[in-house]
Amino acid sequence: MDMKSTEAAKKRLSSRRLGRFLKEQRGRLYIMRRCVVMLLCWHD
Repeated sequence: MDMKSTEAAKKRLSSRRLGRFLKEQRGRLYIMRRCVVMLLCWHD
């Protein structure tokens, strides 16, 4: 019984960490895209 609860907690923790990582990556991608668009518009 104890093993199952700790495994579930680990799984929950890792999924939360993964979600935070994905959110961070999405933020970085958004910022990079904005910079590229600004640079392209700046040249015109």
